[in-house]
Amino acid sequence: MGKIVIVEDDIFLREELQNIFEKEGYTVYCIRSFDHPVEDIIFANPCLILLDLNLPNYSGFDICRALKAKGVGPVLVLTSRDQLSDELHAFGLGADDYLTKPCHPQRLIARVDKLIRLYSNRHILLDAGDFQIDDQSNVLYTGTGSITLSKNEAVMLKALVHASPSVVRKEELFHTLWGSSDYVDENILQVNMTRLRKTLDGIGLPNRIKTIRGIGYQLLEDDSL
Repeated sequence: MGKIVIVEDDIFLREELQNIFEKEGYTVYCIRSFDHPVEDIIFANPCLILLDLNLPNYSGFDICRALKAKGVGPVLVLTSRDQLSDELHAFGLGADDYLTKPCHPQRLIARVDKLIRLYSNRHILLDAGDFQIDDQSNVLYTGTGSITLSKNEAVMLKALVHASPSVVRKEELFHTLWGSSDYVDENILQVNMTRLRKTLDGIGLPNRIKTIRGIGYQLLEDDSL
């Protein structure tokens, strides 16, 4: 089973939802701090986001817009807001489904399972402007050709695309690549990043990854070169 991210500020409801989906066999990651929710969701790399709309610091609408702009999803909105205008607005921002609270657990599970099945059969292209990455096959496409990335190359480049224009910290890449930053030699990350840069150079995308000394790496847009 995949990982579901729950974005809900009501502690009791959040724990109830977590229990429901863990019993179904899903791994559940709950957003508890709402300082950088979009970055936290992307870092969790979920197969589905369960999103409330009334949240501290950020509107669920804004989070939905930001996630879909980066190709992250599916997003199922679960909210107490039952106005048609809110539902239509959420769909207009790219939400994949919309349910109102209270919602019967079996209905919620069925909708989640359906969305995950639909997305698992789709080839999602992550768009970085002048190149795209097939999220399933790890094929990188440009205007002049394509190339299949290695597993580590794809993991790093997708992390950079999702975070762009923000910096991806080295610790995040350690966790994404190897599940932990413990006992990982930083030179190994540098070697993998060098290989990715050479691959991008070879397909006509030179100088796209900037090293932020002591922090991590940043994907540069074509017009930033």
